Amino acid sequence: MKVRDCMCNQVSCVNPQTTINDVAKLMQQNHVGCIPVCDTNKNVVGLVTDRDIVLRGVACNKNANTTPISEIMTTAVYTVTPDEELTQASKIMCDCQIKRVPVIENDTIVGIITLGDLVNAEGVNSKQVTTTVEGICRCGNDSKNNQ
Repeated sequence: MKVRDCMCNQVSCVNPQTTINDVAKLMQQNHVGCIPVCDTNKNVVGLVTDRDIVLRGVACNKNANTTPISEIMTTAVYTVTPDEELTQASKIMCDCQIKRVPVIENDTIVGIITLGDLVNAEGVNSKQVTTTVEGICRCGNDSKNNQ
């Protein structure tokens, strides 16, 4: 199964100058926990999660009304293309301990695939889902910041 078969293709993006507060409101309005940060050409330059807002914004006493999201976003963003196999997205989630992967085509964001999309995809076996979830949830010295 290809990523395009189960990705969400309605993705809200923000620019790097968008404030933390505006991003949080967008997350609330769209019922999402992750927003890609894109330049004017819709190229992904970062990713921000609700967790980033709490740990890198609120906990660090950033002013949510004036601080640009670029100050707290994750810049090392892992991506897939719509034509890649779903197993590749699953592998990235597992290996990188992330729950969301932007989908890029011709250097432009066209969607996002989440752990929830993987769980709900028809044709994905439960062993693959279990392996992915276990990889994301592993802890210890090799754990990363979850996207």
